[in-house]
Amino acid sequence: MSLFGKLFGSGGKGGKPPSPQEAIQRLRDTEEMLTKKQEFLEKKIDQELLTAKKNGTKNKRAALQALKRKKRYEKQLAQIDGTLSTIEFQREALENANTNTEVLKNMGFAAKAMKAAHENMDIDKVDDLMQDITEQQELAQEISDAISKPVGFGEDYDEDELLAELEELEQEELDKNLLEIGGTENVPLPNVPSTSLPARPAKQKVEEDEDDMKDLEAWAEAM
Repeated sequence: MSLFGKLFGSGGKGGKPPSPQEAIQRLRDTEEMLTKKQEFLEKKIDQELLTAKKNGTKNKRAALQALKRKKRYEKQLAQIDGTLSTIEFQREALENANTNTEVLKNMGFAAKAMKAAHENMDIDKVDDLMQDITEQQELAQEISDAISKPVGFGEDYDEDELLAELEELEQEELDKNLLEIGGTENVPLPNVPSTSLPARPAKQKVEEDEDDMKDLEAWAEAM
């Protein structure tokens, strides 16, 4: 297929329109082709500029022709730049449109699924069901409260009487502890020994006196 056939298609007016994906792909192919053309023109511009510099003083006519070709290439390059900008804008717009189409398609699919899910639901039945659930929950709570209440089996006690009895028991225990503490004051002390301590031997006392006299004599001689 020729280049124009790829770009514009070969079908007639009554043919099937291209899909967004096909159009986007063709725009990308066109961008690639124009980008290669840009690279080619940039190389040609560099070559002509080099030729003009080379023949600037030797062959002025050749240099002028090179500059003219350079100008034509630059003009084509500018046109391609503008074309690429237009194609890029168109491709981005088409991609956005394709994205929106897919989003809307999926939203429509989800809406149908939701409608099918709610098809067999009656709002009145839902309200009745929720009311029944609420009533059953309240009943279950009442049953739980009734079960959790203590059952005395006919043994009713006055709480004030129980508290008074408890205070009496505590007071008795306190009095008992005070009596035990007071009883320790009458504990008898040990008796003082009636026998005297043994006296120190007389011989030992004499020897100690002699030692004291010797110390005094030694001290006097030292004076």
